[in-house]
Amino acid sequence: MSDLYPVAGAKLYIGSAAIALPSADVTSSTFSSVTWTEIDGWETMGGFGDAAEVITTQLINRGRDVKQKGTRNAGSMENNFARMTDDAGQIALIAAEKTNDNYPFKIEWDDEPASGSAPTPTKHECLGLVTSANVTGGGANTIWMLSSTVEINTNILETIAATGD
Repeated sequence: MSDLYPVAGAKLYIGSAAIALPSADVTSSTFSSVTWTEIDGWETMGGFGDAAEVITTQLINRGRDVKQKGTRNAGSMENNFARMTDDAGQIALIAAEKTNDNYPFKIEWDDEPASGSAPTPTKHECLGLVTSANVTGGGANTIWMLSSTVEINTNILETIAATGD
């Protein structure tokens, strides 16, 4: 296996139904019964991943701020899609924006091993709120785009590619 993989070939999926936020981190069982629909036309992928809030305490007697890590935030994933009005994934994404619910999301990377009995690609799964789904334009020589933001509300579960052996 190579250590470097292109983003090209990755796929983004939305789950068919909202899932209540768990009180602890999501696990593979959180997603075991999810029916996934690919969101077609994925043109630009946004970033995602945990960052800790900084708690700052100003200590007068030390003349120094002391910093600690606070709660974690998995970020806002901002994606752009070539607008396809009949795509089931885009329709589901737009419908999810109209709710206050958390939906499952999955990215499958194009790194599936070439050998093995049941090879699987690396995947990232999480729950998030779709907070925007806007049709955008540009200049005369551009296509309609769908811009969407997913506010990730859980840890991001990573499953590394495997041969299945």
